[in-house]
Amino acid sequence: DVVLELLKEAMVSKLGDTKGFLIDGYPQELKDAEEFESKIGEPKLVLCLECSAETMSSRLLMRNQSTQNSEDSETTEERIESYYQASNPLIAYYESKTQLCKVDAEGTQEDVFLEICKTIDSFLK
Repeated sequence: DVVLELLKEAMVSKLGDTKGFLIDGYPQELKDAEEFESKIGEPKLVLCLECSAETMSSRLLMRNQSTQNSEDSETTEERIESYYQASNPLIAYYESKTQLCKVDAEGTQEDVFLEICKTIDSFLK
């Protein structure tokens, strides 16, 4: 509830100054999406970055090394499994309700960023 209320306040304060909002990492579960729609509204575009579990795992392990996080590969695998359990229903929900755009996230950070920009630009036209 706190996250949703903060999002709403931030969005309302900028309504006249923007073409839209990019919300990274939210919602993470189906109930969050339903609550977002009931309190704020239905999103016009939802981006889903898709990559293999192997790519996710290697990226998480690299991030953990750079932050000196002690998470091991088993914990990382559990996090990925939890992600899929939460995100699959969310993806199905947005596929049926709104414009879900899947972006190939297997490439480099720069490649993925460019794909996201292209997707958003084509949506805004």
